[in-house]
Amino acid sequence: MPFIIVGINHRTAPVELREKVVFAEPELPAALTELQQLPQIRESLIVSTCNRTELYCYTENENAVSTSDSAIVDWLAHWHEVNATDIHACIYQHSSTTAIRHAFAVASGMDSMMLGEAQILGQLKDAYRLAQQTHSTGPYLHRLFQAAFSAAKRVRTETRIGANAISVASAAVSMARTVFEHLEQRTALLVGAGETIALAARYLHANGVRRMIVCNRTLERAQRLADEFNGFAITLDRLETHLPEADIIISSTASPTPLISYNAVKSALKIRRHKPMFMVDIAVPRDIDPEVSSLSDVYLFTIDHLQNVVSDNLAARQQAAVGAEQLLVEEVQLFEQYLRTLDAVPTIRQLRDEAEAFKVHTIEQAQRMLTNGRPANEVLSFLADTLTHRLIHAPSQRLRQAGEQGETDLIRAAQELFALSNPNKQ
Repeated sequence: MPFIIVGINHRTAPVELREKVVFAEPELPAALTELQQLPQIRESLIVSTCNRTELYCYTENENAVSTSDSAIVDWLAHWHEVNATDIHACIYQHSSTTAIRHAFAVASGMDSMMLGEAQILGQLKDAYRLAQQTHSTGPYLHRLFQAAFSAAKRVRTETRIGANAISVASAAVSMARTVFEHLEQRTALLVGAGETIALAARYLHANGVRRMIVCNRTLERAQRLADEFNGFAITLDRLETHLPEADIIISSTASPTPLISYNAVKSALKIRRHKPMFMVDIAVPRDIDPEVSSLSDVYLFTIDHLQNVVSDNLAARQQAAVGAEQLLVEEVQLFEQYLRTLDAVPTIRQLRDEAEAFKVHTIEQAQRMLTNGRPANEVLSFLADTLTHRLIHAPSQRLRQAGEQGETDLIRAAQELFALSNPNKQ
């Protein structure tokens, strides 16, 4: 099973190095084609995200794995024009069973920065589709990734590894669902345009929110995020004007003073006829006046509330990971067992083809005998005797030779293969 994985991720390298070896999507087809031209490499696939860059390869020569590892690392450094020494210091290399185990763990979210996150599975599927389109993958990586996708599905189905939010942004959206049963008809107001707000926007969109307002100090940055979700952008001076429209408010800015005042929220509630408002203040210092929490129909949560939720949920995921690990052990064993059966396929096919040829030839002989007027019983006897002789002739000769030469292992293998009892024990 000469699978090879060479990679770099959030555990082995700082972002300053990871960003240097990221493959932009337009360059991936050319990179895959060039990678596959390395000596010994028969199939290849590249996974490249903000947290990891991994090269999945298959080589037909088990003895060439260590040589191929080094060649792949050197190729990665050359492609990105990065110092090879820096790359080698942060790289990890897996082959055979450990490569299979790693692929399954990545697909299941067990190797992610956020334990159990599901985004990586979609990224793997995208990488697999691109490799297929480029014709750089083949039957072995196809089997590996289909098995990895299946293992990931089993982990999601049979454990609660992804059941609880473990990022501040995802926790905020999860809490919003406790206030509003359905988010599809809700309007979200996002104050700020940084990474946390962008992540919250993605979670809101994934949970059905279709109307978003992005408010930021600079309109251009707000517009970029709003465009991603067909929302619209406003500047901070228009925040209070649009506050009554919002069912969900999530704020994360670097403002030294609160941006959303008690009076502004009180006025918004009056305009809304006291329909509930769910508010999350992720900022430090806070963006929302703490006195807002005293207003009826307002559900205000701060970063501390969310951190407590995240900590509890992370503990739950870590507990679920124990069961997930055991599932992956089982899935790896099943996949390796399946691969071993593939070694026997050519022999089985050849055996069946030869038996079929024996059968066809013998039937033709029997049909000629019938045409020539030979009795049916005689023809049937000829048919049975000839097929039996032709099928066991070669094995019998080889077993006789094994007996003469003392090859007892071959004799025992034949007894097991044909389900024979040991005549010496009778």
